Amino acid sequence: MPDFLSPELQAFRDRIDQLATGTLVGLRDDASLEPAERAARVRDASKAAGVYGLTQDERTPALTLLVARDTLASHGVGHLRGVFGADPGVLAGVPEPLRSTHLQPLLAGEKRPGFAFTEPSDVERPTWARIEGDELVITGRKSYVTGGADAAFLAALVEIEGQGPAMVIIDTDRPGVTQERRFSSLDGSHHVGFQFEDVRVPRHHALGAPGDGRGRAMAKISAVRRAVAADCAGSSAWIVSLVAADLLRQGRRGRKADSERMRLRYGEMRVAVYAARSVVYRTARLFDAGQDAVNESISAKVFASETANRIADMAIQLVGGEALVVGHPLEAVMRRLRSLRLAEGESDTLYVNVARGHLDIGKGRL
Repeated sequence: MPDFLSPELQAFRDRIDQLATGTLVGLRDDASLEPAERAARVRDASKAAGVYGLTQDERTPALTLLVARDTLASHGVGHLRGVFGADPGVLAGVPEPLRSTHLQPLLAGEKRPGFAFTEPSDVERPTWARIEGDELVITGRKSYVTGGADAAFLAALVEIEGQGPAMVIIDTDRPGVTQERRFSSLDGSHHVGFQFEDVRVPRHHALGAPGDGRGRAMAKISAVRRAVAADCAGSSAWIVSLVAADLLRQGRRGRKADSERMRLRYGEMRVAVYAARSVVYRTARLFDAGQDAVNESISAKVFASETANRIADMAIQLVGGEALVVGHPLEAVMRRLRSLRLAEGESDTLYVNVARGHLDIGKGRL
């Protein structure tokens, strides 16, 4: 754990540690539990420990969230369903009636949201809306909406004619909303593509001032990038601990740890994890200090996710073929981490964004 945590954060970290080792690891490893029952028990334990609501409170500092995510992931339980409650996302601070109709049911777990930002590559025009009286009439398509099959509403980036981009709340049961594709990805998550054909929503479903939709979307995306970075940093530490246990185990031919080659690779892994966690913690502190940390959030996400994947691959090489057996911890974490290199922007695109941020508008720091 990085130094310079306040006594309060150290005590908070210890509480998260106890939640992970005392309850969540056991729930993760209990093969008799159905996914829904496991998620319910995880949620109850997280609420009792005061963790579940951290993501729902807009005042929770980025560093506090990082300590929670990093600590949980370092025990291999940060990805469990039910650990964190749904965050307000782009609905943060919305006035009535959206506060009552969408935000409060979201926070209570009564309505599930979807974030519809990405268009399919073959669209001729991004999703748009025309204004007709007190309604927006929306047409277009969105792809890769994670969890969209169960979403009661979507927060979608829509180009409103004459006003610019806006985040618009679209209830999925409205006429003209159809799911055109359902699919699963390598990590087991589920996604949906949506089509909108003259979907009518009230104009007050457009969030914020005209034209600020992309800024709202990017703020949410930056927060998710920091969450991904924290998960990857903690997961990397967990993988290193698994490898250490394997290296120190006494086998028929002695300990792997006595091999200079094994020590070389293990040392390389520890150095990489140290660097990744340092980047992630610095980024959280910059954000909490009120700095413009968009490019730093990108950098932390890219570096931590690329590092985690490299660490997982090296770990499998050191442990051997058993690590590729379905159900082995390293097999499972490799599948999950691979998807995070694409989450909220694939790495090559984000490298270009960081370069553009500095060369074109002078943003970002080293």
